Order: sequence, then structure tokens, then C-alpha cells
Amino acid sequence: MRVLITRPEREAANLAQVLRGHRHEPVIAPLFQLQMLHPPEGFAATLAAAQAILITSANGVRALAEATETRSKPVFAVGDTTAATAEGLGFTPVISASGDATALADLVRQRLDPKAGPLLHVSGADVAGALSPEGFEVQRVVLYEAREAETLPESARAALEARAVDVVTFFSPRAAQLFVRLVTEAGLAETCRPVTAIAISPAAAQPLADLPFARTVAAERPTRQAVLDEIDRLPPPGVQSPKPMTDASPSEPSVEPRTEPKTVDATVVPTPTPRRGLGVVAAFAIGLVAAVIVLAAAVLSLPYWPEEARTLWRGPVTASPPPAAPAPAPVMDTAALDAAKRELGARLDDLDRRVRAAAAAAAQAGQTSGQTVAQPAPAPAPAAPDPAIAELRRKLESLENKPAPEADTSSLKSEIVALRAALQSLDQAVAGQKASVDKAAEAAQASVSGEQKAIAAARGSAVIGIAARISAGLTAGQPFTQDLALLQPLAQGDAKLGELIATLQPHAKGVTSRAALAAAFPAMAKRALADDLADDSFWQRLLGKLKSVVSLRRTGADVQGDSVEAKLARAEAAINAGDLAKAVELVKSLPPETSRATADWLARAEAHLAAQRAVDQLAAQAVALLGSAR
Repeated sequence: MRVLITRPEREAANLAQVLRGHRHEPVIAPLFQLQMLHPPEGFAATLAAAQAILITSANGVRALAEATETRSKPVFAVGDTTAATAEGLGFTPVISASGDATALADLVRQRLDPKAGPLLHVSGADVAGALSPEGFEVQRVVLYEAREAETLPESARAALEARAVDVVTFFSPRAAQLFVRLVTEAGLAETCRPVTAIAISPAAAQPLADLPFARTVAAERPTRQAVLDEIDRLPPPGVQSPKPMTDASPSEPSVEPRTEPKTVDATVVPTPTPRRGLGVVAAFAIGLVAAVIVLAAAVLSLPYWPEEARTLWRGPVTASPPPAAPAPAPVMDTAALDAAKRELGARLDDLDRRVRAAAAAAAQAGQTSGQTVAQPAPAPAPAAPDPAIAELRRKLESLENKPAPEADTSSLKSEIVALRAALQSLDQAVAGQKASVDKAAEAAQASVSGEQKAIAAARGSAVIGIAARISAGLTAGQPFTQDLALLQPLAQGDAKLGELIATLQPHAKGVTSRAALAAAFPAMAKRALADDLADDSFWQRLLGKLKSVVSLRRTGADVQGDSVEAKLARAEAAINAGDLAKAVELVKSLPPETSRATADWLARAEAHLAAQRAVDQLAAQAVALLGSAR
């Protein structure tokens, strides 16, 4: 049978899995979206004063589990599925009425005393009627809301238009009313004629009279298992079951309550009813949509193709020519000085600059090494030339200014030779002075380098000590705010240390230790396993009950498989062995149904891992500082 499921997404997924086990084809079309609400003010006090909790849906159990950590208050559930969910989430004791609201009220009157205190009814924003056992005070609290879909889900529209639905299930009167309204607004009422509607109760079946269903069946009992039994009793598609003679007109489908089996006359032969096909236009449209989907998947997966396949897809790529080599820069020609006087003048200027540069370097070296450079007594201006160079320059100017007629060639030549000899000796003296200055500068630089290495070694030792203190705080689950404050002065001028301090700052008030995470793992695993089994078939619900009572769960790193139980077993073995990162990876791979049970544990574990990574990087930075000091 092709069964259309109108339940919210989580319940629809669980029901679809059970239907596949019965060899049916589910079509999920949720008409509601669940939204968990914050508990009202004073909820904790109301819960503490109640003698018991009344719950009329599995969603109410999940909302209650999110709203409080209390699990010891007695729970009275309307049915077996709700009771199994409550047991799977750790509530105890749990008592099931195995029926509807009336059965739950009768059970409360039999088991509880009105004088023992009020009752707390956990429900959604919309309920079919007030639950108030006679003589009891019932306080209702709304912890979740089922928001209606504004239009018919696309999966339901496509299945109805293609005549690909045999059965539609309804688990509440509100769902039936909403389905009737959305189908009517979509203009698909006539597509319901070959479809059988199965409701969980006569109240849920009543609104379905506004649609021309082939049959409308109310389950014998208001349970999910009873709805599954009704689906299994239906004849195969294309076979029309015998119907009793009634006075109802064909346009008014009747609700058929379950009765005892009756003997059918053997002469009545079922007549096969041909089913409508998709048609040429519908088949072409479906093929076109499938081609578009395949093309989109190919484009989206293009980055993951092999290089050869991507080359064939995109075509050959024309390589761009290499850039031309830059032309060599023209060589600048320098004009040589051809006159002796100009040559001497240039050499004097060069010597003057070198002397000044040597004096400035010597002064700077003296300041760097902490020594005071003595200045001459009659302190001339900083730009004053050396006296020897000034004397040579004066002699050169006198030669230039001597009148040409009076000039003696031999005496001029001898004076120029003397000037050149004086310049050569002065050049050698300046070279010696520069060598002395260079040695002094190297000594000063070596002294500064030694001081810098000593400072780097001290910083590295201090960072290592602080990293050890922070690591000890992580191990013990203690805050390390004061230790982190000690790093602030050491981070000046070190961008890496500044980044590590910023990373550790959100965790300075303390993170959960690995030992505490390991101790909390079994309880989290129990809740996660219960969430995974809480809304499945009867045998899985029975297994969930046993596991919630005796904590029956396989453990050890050798548990194989991809089930929730196997992954939890390997994760627990990993955290006990000290590999918290592997445990977190395994817990993250669990199905979405377990996210509520694992979210808090995962957040604390990831905070611990982030802080531990930052501390490891801090220690590595300290080792790098020590290495630079050698």
C-alpha cells in the first residue's frame, strides 16, 4: 500500500520506518511543524507541588524533558507510545492508560487520591478538550505548539495528482480538519475517491466526511499500532473489498467502525478495478524533471570530479603566452674628473663625509652599549668639518686663487704632490678610525643581542609555567582567569600570544574536565539511545523499556556497526582511553533524533577541546621563544 503520512516530521519518519517493515510505501507530508516553548514562570514550583504528571502525547514528553531535569515524578500517559517515550527519556514510574483521554481519566481516579495534591497536565497549545478527572485539581501547562502548514505539502500534492496514494492516515481531529481544508483549497478533492482514510479514532474520522474518500475507517483503539493493523487489513491495490448494503448515497462515504469478521458468500467474486496510469504528459513531465535534477547534481558535484573528467567537461584551456622579459635598464655613464684640482676637491668632500659618519656611528654605538661619548671641550657645531681637512681645503683654494702670471709651475707641482700625499695619509687614518668604529658597533650589537636572547629566554620560561598552570586548571575543571591575566604583559609585541589569549578568554571561567565528561557520558548515552528507540515498533519500544530499567547497553571499542548503540559504545571506550576528540566525532555522527540528548554534552566537550588546543599552541609558542634564545 502507498500510505500518505500527515504527522509532524519526527513522528512521520518513525512511522515510515515501521511501514517499510510491513512492506508498505510511505509518503511523508507533515501538516504541522512542532515548536518547543519556554516553560512559564513558576513552572518549577508547580511541578514540585504536583503529585503526578498527565501527558497525552509523545511530543509532550519530549517538551517536558527539555523543560526540567526532574525524572522521579509519577507519569500517567494516555497510550503505550507516549509511555515508551517517557520511559526512554528517563521518567519513572510511568503508567499507561492504553487508550484515550477518557481512559486516562479513569486510570487517574483508580490510582490517585485527590487529597494528595494537584495534577500537572503537560500539553500543546491546541487540545481537543480539557482533561479533568472528577474530584482532582488539574493545572495545565503548554510546553509546545504544533504550527499548521499554510498550503498542502508538495509531496502530498504530487502523490494525489499522480493517483499514487492508497491510504491516508490521521492521528487527530485537528489534522483531519486541516487536511480537508488544504486539499479543498488546492482543488484536489476528486483525487481522494480511490483513497482509503484511516483515523485513530471516530472523532478524528468525523471531519473526513467532507472529502469523497472511498472508505473512512476508524481504528478499534486510539493507538498507532491499531492504525497499522487497519492498514494491514486492507485489500491489495486494485482489489475492491465487499461492502455491506446501506442506505447511504455514493457521494456520502460512511465511517466504518471495526466489527467482528463475518462470513461472506462464496458466490461473491471480487472484481478487479483497473488503476489509472500516469499518462503521456505526466510521464514526459516526470522525465523532464528527472533530467533537470541529474544535470543540477552533475554541476554541483563538478568540484569533486577527477581532473580528467573536469577537463573533458570544460574543454581545453588555451595557455596564455608568458610575459615578455623587461628590457635592461640603460647603463648610466659617469663622467670622470679630468682636472687635478677638481679631483682633490671631490676627495676632500668624500673624506669630510666619511669622518662625520664615523663620528656619528661611534656616538650611536656608545649610546647603545650604555657608555657616554666624550665631547671635545670647545664643542663646535655638529656640521663643522675636521680641522685637517679644512686646512687642506684652504691650501687648495689658495692655489686656485693664485694669479696665473705669478704662478711658479714647479712650486705648484710640488704643492699638489704634497697635498696628494697628505690626502693619502688622511685617507688611511680615516679608514683606521672607521675600522675601530665598526668593531665598537659590533660589540654593542652583540651586547644588545645577548640582552634580547636573555629576555626571550625569560619570556619563554614564564609562558611555559603559565601554560602548565592553565593545563592543570583544564584537567581539574577549575577557572584560570588569574593565570590568563599573567600572560597579558608577555604578549606585548607578540601577535601569536595575543591570538592565543583571545582564544582562551571565553573559557577562563572554567570548562568541564575530561573526567567529568566521561562520568556524564553513560547518562547522555542512555537518553540518546532512548530517543532513537522511543517511537519505533513494539519490539523496539519493549527493548527501550528494558534498557531504561536495567541500563542494558553494549560497551567497548570492539562493538562494530553503524547503529546508535555501537557508536555510543566506541565513543565511551575512546573517552575512557583519553581520546576525547574521537568520542566527540562519533557522537556528532549520531542520527538527528538524538541531538537533543547529546547537545549539552557535545557543547561542553567541544569547549574543553578548544581550550586544550589553545593551551597546546601556547606551550609550542613558549618552546619557540626558548629556541630563539639559543
